Amino acid sequence: MSIAKSGSFNFAGQSPTRLSSTGSSDAGSDAALSLPISASDVLEARYTGKAALRDEMLHGNPVLMRTLEALGMVGPFTMTNPWEMTDPQGHSTVNAGGYAAIPFGDRYPPLAEFVSRYASDDRSLGLPQQSASPWRAALETNLIALVSRFLPQHADSKVFFSNSGTEAIEAAIKFVKAARPKARHLINFYGAYHGKTFGSLALTPNPEYQEMFKPLMPNITTLPFGDSSALESAVRKLGAGNIAAVFLEPIQGEAGVIVPPPNFLREVNAICKRHDILIVADEIQTGLGRAGEWFASAAGGLEPDIITLAKPLGGGMAAIGATIAPPKIIARTLGGFGKRHSNTFGGNSFSMAVGLKSLEILVSENLPARSKRLGALGLEALQALQAKYPQTLEAVRGSGLLMALQFRTVIPAKAIPGLGDLVSELSGGLGCRVLYTGGVTANFSLSAKRVIRLTPALTIPDETFDTMISRVAATMERNPTANHMLRHMPLDRLVRLGRVAFGM
Repeated sequence: MSIAKSGSFNFAGQSPTRLSSTGSSDAGSDAALSLPISASDVLEARYTGKAALRDEMLHGNPVLMRTLEALGMVGPFTMTNPWEMTDPQGHSTVNAGGYAAIPFGDRYPPLAEFVSRYASDDRSLGLPQQSASPWRAALETNLIALVSRFLPQHADSKVFFSNSGTEAIEAAIKFVKAARPKARHLINFYGAYHGKTFGSLALTPNPEYQEMFKPLMPNITTLPFGDSSALESAVRKLGAGNIAAVFLEPIQGEAGVIVPPPNFLREVNAICKRHDILIVADEIQTGLGRAGEWFASAAGGLEPDIITLAKPLGGGMAAIGATIAPPKIIARTLGGFGKRHSNTFGGNSFSMAVGLKSLEILVSENLPARSKRLGALGLEALQALQAKYPQTLEAVRGSGLLMALQFRTVIPAKAIPGLGDLVSELSGGLGCRVLYTGGVTANFSLSAKRVIRLTPALTIPDETFDTMISRVAATMERNPTANHMLRHMPLDRLVRLGRVAFGM
Protein backbone atom coordinates (compact mmCIF):
# COMPACT_ATOMS: atom_id res chain seq x y z
CA MET A 1 0.00 0.00 0.00
CA SER A 2 1.28 3.50 -0.84
CA ILE A 3 1.80 5.63 2.25
CA ALA A 4 1.09 8.71 0.17
CA LYS A 5 -2.30 7.36 -0.86
CA SER A 6 -3.15 6.41 2.72
CA GLY A 7 -3.14 10.09 3.71
CA SER A 8 -0.55 9.66 6.47
CA PHE A 9 2.11 11.75 4.73
CA ASN A 10 2.41 14.34 1.99
CA PHE A 11 5.19 14.21 -0.52
CA ALA A 12 6.54 17.02 -2.66
CA GLY A 13 4.18 17.98 -5.44
CA GLN A 14 1.00 16.80 -3.71
CA SER A 15 -1.65 19.11 -2.34
CA PRO A 16 -1.70 19.19 1.47
CA THR A 17 -4.12 16.93 3.29
CA ARG A 18 -6.56 18.69 5.63
CA LEU A 19 -8.74 17.28 8.36
CA SER A 20 -12.42 17.60 7.67
CA SER A 21 -14.81 18.94 10.28
CA THR A 22 -15.61 15.33 11.23
CA GLY A 23 -11.94 14.61 11.84
CA SER A 24 -11.45 12.39 8.76
CA SER A 25 -8.75 12.90 6.15
CA ASP A 26 -10.39 14.55 3.14
CA ALA A 27 -8.40 16.87 0.89
CA GLY A 28 -11.39 17.83 -1.24
CA SER A 29 -14.10 18.36 1.35
CA ASP A 30 -15.86 21.74 1.44
CA ALA A 31 -16.08 21.31 5.21
CA ALA A 32 -12.33 20.90 5.65
CA LEU A 33 -11.00 22.25 8.96
CA SER A 34 -8.97 25.44 8.93
CA LEU A 35 -7.37 27.44 11.73
CA PRO A 36 -8.25 31.09 12.38
CA ILE A 37 -4.65 32.33 12.73
CA SER A 38 -1.60 31.16 10.82
CA ALA A 39 2.00 31.31 12.02
CA SER A 40 2.69 33.65 9.10
CA ASP A 41 -0.07 35.98 10.31
CA VAL A 42 1.82 36.41 13.59
CA LEU A 43 5.30 36.55 12.09
CA GLU A 44 4.31 39.13 9.49
CA ALA A 45 2.24 41.19 12.00
CA ARG A 46 -1.09 40.71 10.24
CA TYR A 47 -2.38 39.43 13.56
CA THR A 48 -2.48 42.72 15.47
CA GLY A 49 -1.69 43.46 19.08
CA LYS A 50 -5.29 44.50 19.62
CA ALA A 51 -6.48 41.14 18.33
CA ALA A 52 -3.93 39.33 20.50
CA LEU A 53 -5.17 41.10 23.63
CA ARG A 54 -8.77 40.29 22.73
CA ASP A 55 -7.93 36.62 22.28
CA GLU A 56 -5.86 36.49 25.47
CA MET A 57 -8.93 37.79 27.30
CA LEU A 58 -11.11 35.15 25.65
CA HIS A 59 -8.88 32.10 25.78
CA GLY A 60 -5.99 32.81 28.14
CA ASN A 61 -5.79 34.28 31.64
CA PRO A 62 -8.30 37.15 31.63
CA VAL A 63 -7.61 38.17 35.24
CA LEU A 64 -3.93 38.74 34.51
CA MET A 65 -4.72 40.58 31.27
CA ARG A 66 -7.33 42.80 32.95
CA THR A 67 -4.89 43.60 35.77
CA LEU A 68 -2.10 44.57 33.40
CA GLU A 69 -4.52 46.50 31.19
CA ALA A 70 -5.81 48.48 34.18
CA LEU A 71 -2.22 49.31 35.15
CA GLY A 72 -1.57 50.48 31.57
CA MET A 73 1.21 47.99 30.87
CA VAL A 74 -0.43 45.10 29.03
CA GLY A 75 1.39 45.30 25.69
CA PRO A 76 2.03 43.33 23.59
CA PHE A 77 5.52 44.71 23.27
CA THR A 78 8.12 44.78 20.53
CA MET A 79 11.85 44.86 21.12
CA THR A 80 13.64 48.08 20.26
CA ASN A 81 17.00 46.41 20.91
CA PRO A 82 17.97 43.55 23.23
CA TRP A 83 17.62 45.79 26.32
CA GLU A 84 14.65 48.05 25.51
CA MET A 85 11.08 47.52 24.36
CA THR A 86 8.14 49.53 23.03
CA ASP A 87 4.41 49.23 23.65
CA PRO A 88 1.66 49.68 21.00
CA GLN A 89 1.42 53.39 21.86
CA GLY A 90 5.13 53.94 21.23
CA HIS A 91 6.14 54.17 24.91
CA SER A 92 9.68 52.87 25.30
CA THR A 93 11.09 51.26 28.46
CA VAL A 94 14.33 49.69 29.63
CA ASN A 95 13.52 46.03 30.15
CA ALA A 96 14.44 45.18 33.74
CA GLY A 97 11.74 42.50 33.85
CA GLY A 98 11.85 38.91 32.69
CA TYR A 99 12.13 37.42 36.18
CA ALA A 100 15.88 36.83 35.78
CA ALA A 101 15.28 34.51 32.80
CA ILE A 102 16.64 36.89 30.14
CA PRO A 103 20.37 36.97 30.88
CA PHE A 104 21.45 38.66 27.65
CA GLY A 105 18.39 40.69 26.69
CA ASP A 106 15.90 39.80 24.00
CA ARG A 107 17.40 38.01 20.98
CA TYR A 108 20.98 38.92 21.88
CA PRO A 109 22.77 38.81 18.50
CA PRO A 110 25.42 36.19 19.38
CA LEU A 111 22.70 33.83 20.62
CA ALA A 112 20.10 34.67 17.95
CA GLU A 113 22.66 34.16 15.18
CA PHE A 114 23.65 30.82 16.66
CA VAL A 115 20.00 29.71 16.84
CA SER A 116 19.60 30.60 13.16
CA ARG A 117 22.69 28.52 12.30
CA TYR A 118 21.36 25.64 14.39
CA ALA A 119 18.02 25.70 12.57
CA SER A 120 19.65 25.67 9.15
CA ASP A 121 22.69 23.45 9.70
CA ASP A 122 22.03 20.94 12.49
CA ARG A 123 21.10 17.39 11.47
CA SER A 124 20.86 15.73 14.88
CA LEU A 125 17.63 14.26 16.26
CA GLY A 126 15.37 16.83 17.89
CA LEU A 127 14.27 14.46 20.68
CA PRO A 128 17.10 11.98 21.27
CA GLN A 129 15.31 10.17 24.07
CA GLN A 130 16.74 6.71 23.35
CA SER A 131 20.15 7.64 22.01
CA ALA A 132 23.27 9.58 22.82
CA SER A 133 23.10 13.27 21.90
CA PRO A 134 26.07 15.51 21.09
CA TRP A 135 24.21 18.61 22.27
CA ARG A 136 23.13 17.05 25.56
CA ALA A 137 26.55 15.50 26.16
CA ALA A 138 28.33 18.79 25.49
CA LEU A 139 26.10 20.74 27.88
CA GLU A 140 26.41 18.06 30.57
CA THR A 141 30.19 18.16 30.25
CA ASN A 142 30.43 21.95 30.34
CA LEU A 143 28.06 22.29 33.28
CA ILE A 144 30.05 19.81 35.35
CA ALA A 145 33.32 21.52 34.37
CA LEU A 146 31.90 24.86 35.51
CA VAL A 147 30.30 23.64 38.73
CA SER A 148 33.37 21.65 39.78
CA ARG A 149 35.54 24.74 39.28
CA PHE A 150 33.81 26.21 42.35
CA LEU A 151 32.68 22.97 44.03
CA PRO A 152 35.38 20.35 43.28
CA GLN A 153 33.34 17.56 44.90
CA HIS A 154 31.03 17.71 41.85
CA ALA A 155 33.74 16.65 39.36
CA ASP A 156 31.97 13.32 38.76
CA SER A 157 28.40 14.56 39.20
CA LYS A 158 25.59 13.87 36.76
CA VAL A 159 23.04 16.22 35.17
CA PHE A 160 19.34 15.54 34.81
CA PHE A 161 17.62 17.92 32.38
CA SER A 162 14.03 19.12 32.51
CA ASN A 163 12.12 22.14 31.21
CA SER A 164 11.81 24.55 34.16
CA GLY A 165 12.97 25.42 37.63
CA THR A 166 10.07 23.75 39.38
CA GLU A 167 10.79 20.51 37.49
CA ALA A 168 14.42 20.73 38.57
CA ILE A 169 13.22 20.93 42.19
CA GLU A 170 10.83 18.02 41.69
CA ALA A 171 13.76 15.91 40.50
CA ALA A 172 15.81 16.99 43.52
CA ILE A 173 13.00 15.96 45.88
CA LYS A 174 12.89 12.48 44.35
CA PHE A 175 16.68 12.18 44.40
CA VAL A 176 16.99 12.97 48.12
CA LYS A 177 14.04 10.80 49.09
CA ALA A 178 15.43 7.87 47.15
CA ALA A 179 18.93 8.40 48.54
CA ARG A 180 17.63 8.58 52.14
CA PRO A 181 14.62 6.23 52.15
CA LYS A 182 14.34 6.12 55.96
CA ALA A 183 14.45 9.90 56.36
CA ARG A 184 10.92 11.28 56.08
CA HIS A 185 11.51 14.98 56.75
CA LEU A 186 12.58 17.88 54.54
CA ILE A 187 13.55 21.31 55.84
CA ASN A 188 12.86 24.62 54.07
CA PHE A 189 12.69 28.29 55.07
CA TYR A 190 10.01 30.94 55.41
CA GLY A 191 9.91 33.16 52.34
CA ALA A 192 11.20 30.40 50.08
CA TYR A 193 10.00 30.04 46.52
CA HIS A 194 10.82 26.69 44.92
CA GLY A 195 7.95 26.47 42.44
CA LYS A 196 4.25 25.66 42.15
CA THR A 197 4.07 22.06 40.99
CA PHE A 198 2.96 19.71 43.71
CA GLY A 199 6.25 18.77 45.36
CA SER A 200 7.91 22.16 44.98
CA LEU A 201 4.72 23.85 46.21
CA ALA A 202 5.04 21.97 49.50
CA LEU A 203 8.47 23.64 49.85
CA THR A 204 7.07 27.11 49.03
CA PRO A 205 5.49 28.17 52.35
CA ASN A 206 3.00 30.72 51.05
CA PRO A 207 -0.57 30.07 52.27
CA GLU A 208 -2.01 31.90 49.27
CA TYR A 209 -0.46 29.32 46.96
CA GLN A 210 -0.81 26.25 49.17
CA GLU A 211 -4.20 26.39 50.87
CA MET A 212 -6.39 25.38 47.94
CA PHE A 213 -4.28 22.31 47.19
CA LYS A 214 -3.85 20.77 50.62
CA PRO A 215 -3.02 18.17 51.74
CA LEU A 216 0.45 18.64 50.28
CA MET A 217 3.56 16.52 50.71
CA PRO A 218 3.87 15.95 54.47
CA ASN A 219 6.77 16.24 56.91
CA ILE A 220 8.03 19.66 55.85
CA THR A 221 9.65 21.70 58.63
CA THR A 222 9.87 25.42 57.85
CA LEU A 223 12.44 27.59 59.64
CA PRO A 224 13.31 31.32 59.75
CA PHE A 225 15.64 32.21 56.88
CA GLY A 226 18.98 33.46 58.18
CA ASP A 227 18.75 31.73 61.59
CA SER A 228 21.19 28.83 61.75
CA SER A 229 20.39 28.20 65.42
CA ALA A 230 16.83 27.32 64.36
CA LEU A 231 18.28 24.67 62.06
CA GLU A 232 20.39 23.26 64.88
CA SER A 233 17.29 23.07 67.09
CA ALA A 234 15.26 21.37 64.35
CA VAL A 235 17.97 18.76 63.87
CA ARG A 236 17.92 17.98 67.61
CA LYS A 237 14.12 17.79 67.64
CA LEU A 238 13.63 15.68 64.50
CA GLY A 239 16.80 13.65 64.69
CA ALA A 240 19.45 13.95 62.00
CA GLY A 241 18.69 10.49 60.64
CA ASN A 242 15.09 11.51 59.98
CA ILE A 243 16.01 14.51 57.79
CA ALA A 244 16.59 13.77 54.12
CA ALA A 245 17.65 17.26 53.05
CA VAL A 246 17.63 21.00 53.58
CA PHE A 247 16.34 23.01 50.61
CA LEU A 248 17.33 26.66 50.38
CA GLU A 249 17.97 29.59 48.07
CA PRO A 250 21.25 31.38 48.80
CA ILE A 251 19.32 34.63 48.28
CA GLN A 252 15.53 34.58 48.40
CA GLY A 253 14.36 36.23 45.18
CA GLU A 254 10.57 36.07 45.26
CA ALA A 255 10.59 37.00 48.95
CA GLY A 256 12.03 40.36 47.93
CA VAL A 257 15.77 39.75 47.40
CA ILE A 258 16.47 38.71 50.97
CA VAL A 259 20.22 38.37 51.48
CA PRO A 260 20.99 36.25 54.56
CA PRO A 261 23.48 37.26 57.28
CA PRO A 262 27.11 36.85 56.14
CA ASN A 263 27.81 33.58 57.97
CA PHE A 264 24.43 31.91 57.54
CA LEU A 265 25.23 29.70 54.54
CA ARG A 266 28.55 28.65 56.04
CA GLU A 267 26.83 27.75 59.33
CA VAL A 268 24.09 25.78 57.53
CA ASN A 269 26.82 23.92 55.69
CA ALA A 270 28.66 23.05 58.91
CA ILE A 271 25.48 21.77 60.59
CA CYS A 272 24.44 19.64 57.64
CA LYS A 273 27.90 18.16 57.09
CA ARG A 274 28.27 17.39 60.79
CA HIS A 275 24.95 15.53 60.82
CA ASP A 276 25.21 14.02 57.30
CA ILE A 277 22.13 15.86 56.00
CA LEU A 278 21.92 16.55 52.28
CA ILE A 279 21.83 20.17 51.04
CA VAL A 280 19.89 21.25 47.95
CA ALA A 281 20.88 24.71 46.67
CA ASP A 282 18.15 26.31 44.57
CA GLU A 283 20.23 28.46 42.21
CA ILE A 284 17.40 28.79 39.69
CA GLN A 285 17.29 32.60 40.04
CA THR A 286 20.67 33.40 41.60
CA GLY A 287 22.95 31.07 39.66
CA LEU A 288 25.10 31.71 36.59
CA GLY A 289 25.82 35.36 37.34
CA ARG A 290 22.54 37.00 38.25
CA ALA A 291 23.61 37.63 41.86
CA GLY A 292 27.14 38.64 40.89
CA GLU A 293 28.67 35.18 41.37
CA TRP A 294 28.68 32.02 39.30
CA PHE A 295 27.00 30.25 42.21
CA ALA A 296 25.82 32.37 45.13
CA SER A 297 25.67 29.29 47.36
CA ALA A 298 29.34 28.41 46.87
CA ALA A 299 30.36 32.07 47.25
CA GLY A 300 28.58 32.13 50.61
CA GLY A 301 30.34 29.04 51.93
CA LEU A 302 27.72 26.39 51.12
CA GLU A 303 28.80 23.05 49.68
CA PRO A 304 25.52 21.73 48.27
CA ASP A 305 25.03 18.08 47.44
CA ILE A 306 22.48 18.98 44.75
CA ILE A 307 22.27 22.16 42.67
CA THR A 308 19.25 23.20 40.61
CA LEU A 309 19.56 25.60 37.68
CA ALA A 310 17.14 26.99 35.13
CA LYS A 311 16.33 30.59 34.21
CA PRO A 312 19.52 32.00 32.61
CA LEU A 313 20.54 28.66 31.14
CA GLY A 314 17.85 29.05 28.47
CA GLY A 315 19.21 32.43 27.33
CA GLY A 316 15.67 33.81 27.17
CA MET A 317 15.01 31.58 24.14
CA ALA A 318 14.53 28.03 25.41
CA ALA A 319 13.04 26.22 28.41
CA ILE A 320 15.67 24.35 30.44
CA GLY A 321 15.94 23.02 33.98
CA ALA A 322 18.94 21.14 35.34
CA THR A 323 19.43 19.11 38.50
CA ILE A 324 23.07 18.34 39.30
CA ALA A 325 23.93 15.61 41.79
CA PRO A 326 26.74 13.13 42.51
CA PRO A 327 26.41 9.48 41.45
CA LYS A 328 25.78 8.16 44.96
CA ILE A 329 22.68 10.34 45.28
CA ILE A 330 21.30 10.08 41.78
CA ALA A 331 21.88 6.35 41.34
CA ARG A 332 18.92 5.10 43.36
CA THR A 333 16.50 7.11 41.23
CA LEU A 334 18.13 6.70 37.83
CA GLY A 335 19.87 3.36 38.35
CA GLY A 336 18.98 0.28 36.33
CA PHE A 337 17.01 1.39 33.30
CA GLY A 338 16.34 4.79 34.92
CA LYS A 339 12.57 4.57 34.66
CA ARG A 340 11.79 6.05 38.07
CA HIS A 341 12.09 9.62 36.82
CA SER A 342 12.03 11.00 33.29
CA ASN A 343 10.36 13.60 31.11
CA THR A 344 9.55 13.82 27.44
CA PHE A 345 11.25 17.06 26.42
CA GLY A 346 14.10 17.34 28.92
CA GLY A 347 17.38 17.14 27.02
CA ASN A 348 15.85 18.00 23.65
CA SER A 349 18.49 19.10 21.18
CA PHE A 350 17.25 22.66 20.65
CA SER A 351 17.21 23.48 24.37
CA MET A 352 20.58 21.81 24.85
CA ALA A 353 22.08 23.81 21.97
CA VAL A 354 20.73 27.08 23.37
CA GLY A 355 21.96 26.16 26.84
CA LEU A 356 25.40 25.29 25.48
CA LYS A 357 25.71 28.62 23.67
CA SER A 358 24.28 30.54 26.64
CA LEU A 359 26.89 29.06 28.96
CA GLU A 360 29.57 29.91 26.41
CA ILE A 361 28.43 33.56 26.31
CA LEU A 362 28.32 33.78 30.11
CA VAL A 363 31.92 32.52 30.27
CA SER A 364 33.38 34.38 27.31
CA GLU A 365 31.92 37.74 28.37
CA ASN A 366 32.59 37.09 32.10
CA LEU A 367 29.06 38.21 32.88
CA PRO A 368 29.02 37.34 36.60
CA ALA A 369 31.82 39.87 37.16
CA ARG A 370 29.90 42.43 35.11
CA SER A 371 26.78 41.74 37.14
CA LYS A 372 28.71 42.30 40.36
CA ARG A 373 30.20 45.60 39.12
CA LEU A 374 26.97 47.08 37.78
CA GLY A 375 24.99 45.73 40.72
CA ALA A 376 27.24 47.48 43.23
CA LEU A 377 26.83 50.78 41.38
CA GLY A 378 23.07 50.28 41.09
CA LEU A 379 22.59 49.37 44.75
CA GLU A 380 24.56 52.43 45.86
CA ALA A 381 22.32 54.65 43.70
CA LEU A 382 19.13 52.98 44.97
CA GLN A 383 20.25 53.33 48.58
CA ALA A 384 20.73 57.05 47.99
CA LEU A 385 17.20 57.27 46.57
CA GLN A 386 15.77 55.41 49.56
CA ALA A 387 17.49 57.86 51.89
CA LYS A 388 16.10 60.78 49.89
CA TYR A 389 12.55 59.42 49.50
CA PRO A 390 11.91 57.35 52.65
CA GLN A 391 8.17 57.98 52.44
CA THR A 392 8.05 56.14 49.11
CA LEU A 393 10.78 53.53 49.49
CA GLU A 394 10.88 51.59 52.73
CA ALA A 395 14.00 49.63 51.76
CA VAL A 396 16.21 48.63 48.86
CA ARG A 397 18.27 45.46 48.57
CA GLY A 398 20.45 43.82 45.99
CA SER A 399 23.13 41.37 45.00
CA GLY A 400 24.58 41.75 41.53
CA LEU A 401 21.84 42.54 39.01
CA LEU A 402 19.14 41.15 41.31
CA MET A 403 17.80 44.33 42.93
CA ALA A 404 14.67 45.15 44.91
CA LEU A 405 12.66 48.26 45.72
CA GLN A 406 10.33 47.82 48.69
CA PHE A 407 7.54 50.41 48.52
CA ARG A 408 5.56 51.78 51.42
CA THR A 409 1.80 51.31 51.32
CA VAL A 410 -0.09 53.91 49.30
CA ILE A 411 -2.57 54.24 52.18
CA PRO A 412 -2.23 53.04 55.78
CA ALA A 413 -3.15 49.35 55.88
CA LYS A 414 -5.23 49.95 59.01
CA ALA A 415 -7.41 52.37 57.02
CA ILE A 416 -9.14 49.35 55.45
CA PRO A 417 -9.42 46.73 58.21
CA GLY A 418 -9.00 43.17 57.01
CA LEU A 419 -7.61 44.15 53.62
CA GLY A 420 -3.95 44.67 54.48
CA ASP A 421 -2.79 42.17 51.86
CA LEU A 422 -4.85 43.90 49.19
CA VAL A 423 -3.37 47.28 50.15
CA SER A 424 0.12 45.78 49.89
CA GLU A 425 -0.70 44.27 46.51
CA LEU A 426 -2.09 47.59 45.28
CA SER A 427 1.04 49.36 46.50
CA GLY A 428 3.30 46.95 44.64
CA GLY A 429 1.17 47.18 41.51
CA LEU A 430 1.26 50.96 41.55
CA GLY A 431 4.99 50.88 42.20
CA CYS A 432 5.42 48.74 39.10
CA ARG A 433 3.14 51.09 37.18
CA VAL A 434 4.97 54.33 38.05
CA LEU A 435 8.28 52.72 37.11
CA TYR A 436 6.76 51.63 33.81
CA THR A 437 5.34 55.07 33.02
CA GLY A 438 8.76 56.44 33.96
CA GLY A 439 10.43 54.19 31.40
CA VAL A 440 11.46 51.04 33.32
CA THR A 441 9.74 47.64 33.10
CA ALA A 442 10.21 45.69 36.35
CA ASN A 443 8.98 42.52 38.09
CA PHE A 444 6.29 41.99 40.68
CA SER A 445 7.51 39.78 43.54
CA LEU A 446 5.30 36.76 44.06
CA SER A 447 5.90 36.38 47.79
CA ALA A 448 6.49 40.02 48.77
CA LYS A 449 3.66 42.12 47.41
CA ARG A 450 5.22 45.55 47.99
CA VAL A 451 8.56 44.60 46.46
CA ILE A 452 9.39 45.30 42.83
CA ARG A 453 12.53 43.68 41.43
CA LEU A 454 14.89 44.99 38.79
CA THR A 455 16.57 42.19 36.81
CA PRO A 456 18.11 43.81 33.73
CA ALA A 457 20.16 41.76 31.29
CA LEU A 458 23.70 40.99 32.39
CA THR A 459 24.83 42.38 29.02
CA ILE A 460 23.00 45.71 29.42
CA PRO A 461 25.25 48.49 28.08
CA ASP A 462 26.60 50.87 30.72
CA GLU A 463 24.75 53.82 29.21
CA THR A 464 21.44 51.92 29.17
CA PHE A 465 22.00 50.87 32.78
CA ASP A 466 22.64 54.52 33.69
CA THR A 467 19.43 55.46 31.87
CA MET A 468 17.50 52.88 33.89
CA ILE A 469 18.83 54.22 37.20
CA SER A 470 18.15 57.84 36.11
CA ARG A 471 14.56 56.92 35.22
CA VAL A 472 14.06 55.26 38.61
CA ALA A 473 15.36 58.45 40.24
CA ALA A 474 13.02 60.63 38.16
CA THR A 475 10.12 58.34 39.11
CA MET A 476 10.88 58.80 42.81
CA GLU A 477 11.10 62.55 42.32
CA ARG A 478 7.58 62.52 40.83
CA ASN A 479 6.38 60.34 43.71
CA PRO A 480 7.99 61.73 46.89
CA THR A 481 5.48 59.79 48.98
CA ALA A 482 3.84 56.45 48.28
CA ASN A 483 0.45 58.14 48.26
CA HIS A 484 1.52 60.09 45.18
CA MET A 485 1.47 56.81 43.25
CA LEU A 486 -2.21 56.50 44.07
CA ARG A 487 -2.90 60.14 43.16
CA HIS A 488 -1.25 59.65 39.77
CA MET A 489 -3.44 56.65 38.95
CA PRO A 490 -6.32 57.74 36.65
CA LEU A 491 -9.68 57.13 38.34
CA ASP A 492 -11.03 54.94 35.52
CA ARG A 493 -8.01 52.67 35.74
CA LEU A 494 -8.32 52.49 39.52
CA VAL A 495 -11.96 51.47 39.18
CA ARG A 496 -11.06 48.75 36.68
CA LEU A 497 -8.32 47.49 38.96
CA GLY A 498 -10.79 47.37 41.85
CA ARG A 499 -13.23 45.36 39.78
CA VAL A 500 -10.54 42.78 39.10
CA ALA A 501 -9.49 42.66 42.77
CA PHE A 502 -13.04 41.99 43.93
CA GLY A 503 -13.88 39.56 41.13
CA MET A 504 -16.36 41.81 39.39
